[in-house]
Amino acid sequence: MKHISRDIISQMEKIERLNLINSCTGYKSANLIATKSVDGITNLAIFSSITHIGSNPAMIGFIVRPTTVPRDTYKNIRETGFFTVNHVTEKIIADAHHTSANYATDISEFSKTELEEEYRNELTVPFVKESPVQLYCKYLNEYYIKENDTIHIIASIEHLFFDENLQHKDGWLQLDKANIVAINGLDGYCLPKLIDRFEYARPNVETKSFLK
Repeated sequence: MKHISRDIISQMEKIERLNLINSCTGYKSANLIATKSVDGITNLAIFSSITHIGSNPAMIGFIVRPTTVPRDTYKNIRETGFFTVNHVTEKIIADAHHTSANYATDISEFSKTELEEEYRNELTVPFVKESPVQLYCKYLNEYYIKENDTIHIIASIEHLFFDENLQHKDGWLQLDKANIVAINGLDGYCLPKLIDRFEYARPNVETKSFLK
């Protein structure tokens, strides 16, 4: 097995280091965050850092990179307090990835891709129409991470929309039924497949499968 120390990592060429460290931690979620500025301009950006924070109350978190350069997603969220999270499917990976391009603030990424804005229930921020799982979120708090000058955003899930055929009777969403992808590293898009699902694990009790 190949061994690379911290010293070697620090001396790597930038792109090689980015690719290695972003992929070595495993698969990540692939989500499009949509926001709208106070001037009514929509913004759409791909994120791979969205994580579950808690279910009661329902909360998520994600990381914003250093704000030493303009970050439209962050600016819009702080000014309006709301954003949407939209899962990425196999069919839209090229357009989803393109939202990482550095467009000017007054240009909406929706206008530079085939992705469509969708508004629901008089909510002010658009969803991505092509996404089978959509979350409407409210900014709650943020935590500055001094070690690398990033920001951890915490938000509540105010509204949840999803294709009904993804949900099992116990509430669980089977994401692979909608061909929802994961991200490997910075630019690798993968299609997960359900292998098994298990009952709640208890000490000294054999783990049982839901599916077998």
